[in-house]
Amino acid sequence: MRPTSVAAMFLLVAAFAPLHAQPRVFEVCIACHSGKDDGKDVGPSLVGVFGRKAGSREDFRYSRPLARSGITWDERSLDAFLKGPDQFIPGTRMPFAGIASDAERAEVIRYLQTLK
Repeated sequence: MRPTSVAAMFLLVAAFAPLHAQPRVFEVCIACHSGKDDGKDVGPSLVGVFGRKAGSREDFRYSRPLARSGITWDERSLDAFLKGPDQFIPGTRMPFAGIASDAERAEVIRYLQTLK
């Protein structure tokens, strides 16, 4: 295959790729959460999480510290929570060590913004 054919094929594939593809690091999230609004997981669905008040879904029982936190999920609060949930909201029941990489947290947050 000629180099121009390879380049053309790559551009064609890229043009049809999902605009907001799920980042690979999101796999740690879907171990417990859903990217669909079905509420059938260990943790609450993440659909609509961006801009929502923490602990406000009716179909999930949250820890008291999270439900009473008064936090609305935005870039800043999600970044802090994803970095270290128990450090950001002591007493949360989310058994997750966090995502150390700033870039990976940013990817997850960008993706969460698309889940509506």
